[in-house]
Amino acid sequence: MDVLEAINKRYSCRDYLDRPVEPDKVKKVLDAARLAPSARNFQDWRFVIVTDKALRAKMSEAANNQKFVGQAPVIIVGCSNNNHVMRCGQAVGPIDVSIALEHIALQATAEGLATCWIGSFYPEKVRTILGIPDNIMVIEMMTLGYPADQKKPPKREPLQAIVSYEKWSFKA
Repeated sequence: MDVLEAINKRYSCRDYLDRPVEPDKVKKVLDAARLAPSARNFQDWRFVIVTDKALRAKMSEAANNQKFVGQAPVIIVGCSNNNHVMRCGQAVGPIDVSIALEHIALQATAEGLATCWIGSFYPEKVRTILGIPDNIMVIEMMTLGYPADQKKPPKREPLQAIVSYEKWSFKA
């Protein structure tokens, strides 16, 4: 599967089969994250992988009681050990972790797996459940597993609605 095909097939899965993900596939998706670019090559991301059923149930509670989070055989918690702010004013940690997680999502799609970005969660609860130190930012969660559904990717805006050339030409 080429990259554009993976991009087109990727969607936010909220229904997973009760089937473990093979360790070699988990390693491949994590290796995709490792290869992601990062600001100043900090490689400031850290990932906690949760596969234990009891821990996944607790993580589901920390994720605003979203049941599918605990149903997924793998939960990836993306963290950053970097509080650097780039010259443009943007924090490095959330951007770097997001790029790495999207690498995970695309590689997972290529492996026949599905993912879902989880933004509705309580970082302090996740921190407590997983023993994440206070100096580490809990940025994002992502579920990973074999999809039980066959959803199509959502409709996207046409290029002309999101791209302008040479100057801003969008209506305010």
